[in-house]
Amino acid sequence: MPQPDTVLSLVESLAAPLCAAQGVEFVDARMLTEGGERVLRVVIDRERTDGRPGSDIFVEDCQRVSRALGELLEAREDELPPAFRLEVSSPGVERPLVRLADYERFAGRDAVLRTVRPVDERKKFEGKLLGVADRNVRIECSGRVHLVPHEAVGKANLVVRFDRIGNESR
Repeated sequence: MPQPDTVLSLVESLAAPLCAAQGVEFVDARMLTEGGERVLRVVIDRERTDGRPGSDIFVEDCQRVSRALGELLEAREDELPPAFRLEVSSPGVERPLVRLADYERFAGRDAVLRTVRPVDERKKFEGKLLGVADRNVRIECSGRVHLVPHEAVGKANLVVRFDRIGNESR
Protein backbone atom coordinates (compact mmCIF):
# COMPACT_ATOMS: atom_id res chain seq x y z
CA MET A 1 0.00 0.00 0.00
CA PRO A 2 1.34 3.50 -0.85
CA GLN A 3 2.67 5.68 1.97
CA PRO A 4 0.33 8.49 3.17
CA ASP A 5 2.82 11.27 2.32
CA THR A 6 3.26 9.89 -1.19
CA VAL A 7 -0.50 9.68 -1.70
CA LEU A 8 -1.07 13.24 -0.48
CA SER A 9 1.77 14.52 -2.68
CA LEU A 10 0.16 12.83 -5.68
CA VAL A 11 -3.26 14.26 -4.79
CA GLU A 12 -1.81 17.76 -4.46
CA SER A 13 0.09 17.46 -7.75
CA LEU A 14 -3.18 16.58 -9.49
CA ALA A 15 -5.54 18.83 -7.53
CA ALA A 16 -3.58 22.11 -7.47
CA PRO A 17 -3.48 22.68 -11.27
CA LEU A 18 -7.01 21.30 -11.65
CA CYS A 19 -8.30 23.76 -9.04
CA ALA A 20 -6.44 26.66 -10.67
CA ALA A 21 -8.05 25.77 -14.00
CA GLN A 22 -11.46 25.72 -12.26
CA GLY A 23 -10.88 29.19 -10.75
CA VAL A 24 -10.47 27.97 -7.18
CA GLU A 25 -7.51 27.40 -4.85
CA PHE A 26 -6.35 24.02 -3.59
CA VAL A 27 -5.92 24.42 0.19
CA ASP A 28 -5.22 20.99 1.63
CA ALA A 29 -5.75 17.23 1.35
CA ARG A 30 -5.96 14.74 4.21
CA MET A 31 -6.56 11.00 4.34
CA LEU A 32 -8.81 10.28 7.33
CA THR A 33 -10.70 7.38 8.79
CA GLU A 34 -14.28 8.17 9.76
CA GLY A 35 -16.62 5.47 11.01
CA GLY A 36 -14.29 2.77 9.72
CA GLU A 37 -14.27 4.28 6.23
CA ARG A 38 -11.29 5.92 4.50
CA VAL A 39 -11.97 9.48 3.38
CA LEU A 40 -9.78 11.61 1.16
CA ARG A 41 -10.80 15.15 2.14
CA VAL A 42 -9.76 17.89 -0.28
CA VAL A 43 -10.33 21.49 0.78
CA ILE A 44 -10.72 24.25 -1.81
CA ASP A 45 -11.21 28.00 -1.47
CA ARG A 46 -11.68 31.22 -3.39
CA GLU A 47 -10.83 34.62 -2.00
CA ARG A 48 -13.88 36.76 -1.39
CA THR A 49 -14.15 39.88 -3.47
CA ASP A 50 -16.40 41.75 -1.04
CA GLY A 51 -13.71 42.13 1.65
CA ARG A 52 -15.57 40.07 4.26
CA PRO A 53 -13.90 37.14 6.01
CA GLY A 54 -14.71 33.63 4.92
CA SER A 55 -14.80 31.55 1.80
CA ASP A 56 -16.49 32.19 -1.52
CA ILE A 57 -16.91 28.50 -2.40
CA PHE A 58 -20.28 27.09 -3.41
CA VAL A 59 -21.63 23.53 -3.61
CA GLU A 60 -21.33 23.69 -7.40
CA ASP A 61 -17.58 24.42 -7.10
CA CYS A 62 -17.12 21.38 -4.86
CA GLN A 63 -19.13 19.16 -7.21
CA ARG A 64 -17.19 20.31 -10.28
CA VAL A 65 -13.79 19.77 -8.63
CA SER A 66 -14.91 16.43 -7.15
CA ARG A 67 -15.99 15.06 -10.55
CA ALA A 68 -12.83 16.20 -12.34
CA LEU A 69 -10.47 15.12 -9.55
CA GLY A 70 -12.27 11.78 -9.23
CA GLU A 71 -11.56 11.07 -12.90
CA LEU A 72 -7.87 11.94 -12.48
CA LEU A 73 -7.58 9.75 -9.39
CA GLU A 74 -9.29 6.80 -11.11
CA ALA A 75 -6.63 6.94 -13.82
CA ARG A 76 -3.94 6.65 -11.09
CA GLU A 77 -5.73 4.12 -8.85
CA ASP A 78 -2.67 1.85 -8.70
CA GLU A 79 -0.86 4.64 -6.78
CA LEU A 80 -3.66 5.10 -4.25
CA PRO A 81 -4.90 3.12 -1.25
CA PRO A 82 -7.85 0.83 -1.93
CA ALA A 83 -11.44 1.85 -1.23
CA PHE A 84 -11.76 5.44 -0.13
CA ARG A 85 -14.40 8.13 -0.51
CA LEU A 86 -13.43 11.46 -2.09
CA GLU A 87 -14.87 14.49 -0.33
CA VAL A 88 -14.33 18.04 -1.64
CA SER A 89 -15.35 20.88 0.64
CA SER A 90 -14.92 24.54 1.46
CA PRO A 91 -12.55 25.41 4.30
CA GLY A 92 -15.35 26.68 6.54
CA VAL A 93 -15.13 29.80 8.65
CA GLU A 94 -12.12 28.53 10.62
CA ARG A 95 -10.03 27.92 7.51
CA PRO A 96 -6.91 25.77 7.86
CA LEU A 97 -3.59 27.53 7.35
CA VAL A 98 -1.14 25.33 5.48
CA ARG A 99 1.32 27.29 3.36
CA LEU A 100 3.46 30.27 4.35
CA ALA A 101 1.40 32.34 1.89
CA ASP A 102 -1.72 31.60 4.00
CA TYR A 103 -0.16 33.32 7.01
CA GLU A 104 0.66 36.38 4.91
CA ARG A 105 -2.77 36.47 3.27
CA PHE A 106 -4.58 36.33 6.60
CA ALA A 107 -2.27 38.65 8.58
CA GLY A 108 -4.36 40.68 11.00
CA ARG A 109 -6.80 37.82 11.61
CA ASP A 110 -7.07 35.68 14.75
CA ALA A 111 -5.64 32.17 14.56
CA VAL A 112 -4.63 29.14 16.60
CA LEU A 113 -1.38 27.30 15.91
CA ARG A 114 -0.49 23.97 17.47
CA THR A 115 3.11 22.87 17.15
CA VAL A 116 4.64 19.40 16.97
CA ARG A 117 7.32 20.44 19.45
CA PRO A 118 7.58 23.20 22.04
CA VAL A 119 8.44 26.67 20.77
CA ASP A 120 9.04 29.36 23.41
CA GLU A 121 8.13 26.64 25.96
CA ARG A 122 4.63 26.14 24.58
CA LYS A 123 2.82 24.13 21.91
CA LYS A 124 -0.32 26.25 21.46
CA PHE A 125 -0.38 29.83 20.18
CA GLU A 126 -3.64 31.74 19.96
CA GLY A 127 -3.66 35.35 18.84
CA LYS A 128 -3.33 37.72 15.90
CA LEU A 129 -1.36 36.67 12.83
CA LEU A 130 1.32 39.17 11.87
CA GLY A 131 2.61 37.48 8.73
CA VAL A 132 5.87 35.66 8.04
CA ALA A 133 9.55 36.44 8.62
CA ASP A 134 12.27 34.07 7.37
CA ARG A 135 9.96 31.01 7.23
CA ASN A 136 8.69 31.78 10.73
CA VAL A 137 5.04 32.50 11.41
CA ARG A 138 4.67 35.71 13.38
CA ILE A 139 1.80 35.63 15.87
CA GLU A 140 0.98 38.00 18.72
CA CYS A 141 -0.35 36.32 21.85
CA SER A 142 -1.25 38.41 24.91
CA GLY A 143 0.93 41.32 23.78
CA ARG A 144 4.01 39.21 22.98
CA VAL A 145 5.16 38.43 19.43
CA HIS A 146 6.27 34.84 18.84
CA LEU A 147 8.22 33.51 15.86
CA VAL A 148 7.04 29.96 15.21
CA PRO A 149 9.07 27.98 12.64
CA HIS A 150 6.69 26.91 9.88
CA GLU A 151 8.03 23.33 9.97
CA ALA A 152 7.09 23.15 13.68
CA VAL A 153 3.42 23.91 13.00
CA GLY A 154 1.36 20.72 13.16
CA LYS A 155 -2.05 22.31 12.74
CA ALA A 156 -3.22 25.88 12.31
CA ASN A 157 -6.49 27.56 11.51
CA LEU A 158 -8.25 30.89 11.59
CA VAL A 159 -10.49 31.59 14.55
CA VAL A 160 -13.77 33.44 14.23
CA ARG A 161 -14.66 35.68 17.14
CA PHE A 162 -18.41 36.06 16.83
CA ASP A 163 -18.36 39.15 19.04
CA ARG A 164 -16.21 40.87 16.38
CA ILE A 165 -18.18 39.96 13.25
CA GLY A 166 -19.06 43.13 11.41
CA ASN A 167 -16.24 44.99 13.15
CA GLU A 168 -13.39 43.27 11.28
CA SER A 169 -11.59 45.09 8.51
CA ARG A 170 -10.82 41.80 6.70
